[in-house]
Amino acid sequence: MEKKLNNYPLKGIKIARVSTVPFFVVTQLKTQLHYLKDAGAYVVIITSPGIEISQIELNDKLKYKSITISRRINLLKDLIALIRLYGYLSKEKFNIIHSTTPKAGLLTAIAGFLANIPVRVHTFTGQQWETLANPMRYVSRISDKIIGLLNTHCYADSESQKQFLVSERIISPKKIGVIGNGSLGGVDLKRFSKRNYSQPKINIIRNELKLEANSFVILYVGRITKDKGINELLYSFRKLISVGKNVELLLIGPTDKDFGMRETISLETISGDSKIHYIGYCTNPEKYMAIANVFCLPSYREGFGTTVIEAAGMELPTVGTKIKGLIDAVENNVTGILVEPQSGDALFNAFIALLDNPVKLKEMGIAARHRCKNLYDSNTINSSLVKEYSRLLNILEKKC
Repeated sequence: MEKKLNNYPLKGIKIARVSTVPFFVVTQLKTQLHYLKDAGAYVVIITSPGIEISQIELNDKLKYKSITISRRINLLKDLIALIRLYGYLSKEKFNIIHSTTPKAGLLTAIAGFLANIPVRVHTFTGQQWETLANPMRYVSRISDKIIGLLNTHCYADSESQKQFLVSERIISPKKIGVIGNGSLGGVDLKRFSKRNYSQPKINIIRNELKLEANSFVILYVGRITKDKGINELLYSFRKLISVGKNVELLLIGPTDKDFGMRETISLETISGDSKIHYIGYCTNPEKYMAIANVFCLPSYREGFGTTVIEAAGMELPTVGTKIKGLIDAVENNVTGILVEPQSGDALFNAFIALLDNPVKLKEMGIAARHRCKNLYDSNTINSSLVKEYSRLLNILEKKC
């Protein structure tokens, strides 16, 4: 293996980063991929085709390989994807393959093992099987166990998720860790900063959305799907309206249908409501975080909750659910309020507590930014990942 230079710790190292869909790559890994490239690595993004990839600046050190990976179980398509992955990994002879997302994780674990890639790692970002019924729950659990078995090491994007995976006997505690303080790639605090938005700029954005003067804005960013708690969020929001609160709701993110999945939330349920603004997928959620008063992520399951710490960077406290992942991303009653999942009334009470106490709301926002800066700065998280890659490669060299 080529000797690494001190100022380029990954010089000469070939890394494949594999995810099921490009949306995940762009929203979660974009900054990290460039960091790895700047550390000297040759990086290839492997994911399904999609227009989102155009948002990543590719060059001779950061490339893209299109391999269609279906999110749904489809034996023929999955076999084709596995064969293509194996062929490509065998030909390119990567030093490291690192997968994220469930389907990509399973196929990459198998293909990488067969191709004898020396360092094979996966990051768990939440367990689909938690909300599935048998037999799909059983199949999904087995898939995660295979990922843990065939990879040389794995990570969780939060400490609570790591403990959950170990307690469920999905993976041995010796084979799983957490990079830094958690999250996938941390937060780019230069990008996610309220200082980038003057009051006149905020007024322009509010006017574009035709928000009422002095309305309290609740923001959600993520997939518009049942498991994210959208039904409970809509219930709590409409209850706020019914008691006379001047509130508006922004929903940002793709629907299940956008991913070719079975629709669990119909946009018809919000059509015609002037207080609910559906933005859809966007590349600059920080624009809407700048005009919001509180962020909400009422999810049933999360690995961590990247959007929560991005909102924290914008001095937004979070109303979320008391589940693994979010208990790491939010310090309850300090940077936000955590409530029991699947309870619209609990969300309503949390919103009322913040609406009626603007001083507490502001203090939580300031605390959220401070905690984000201390724990989740992207430079710190990505530097920790580079050190971890180097550690795994050094272990390998000692064995050779």
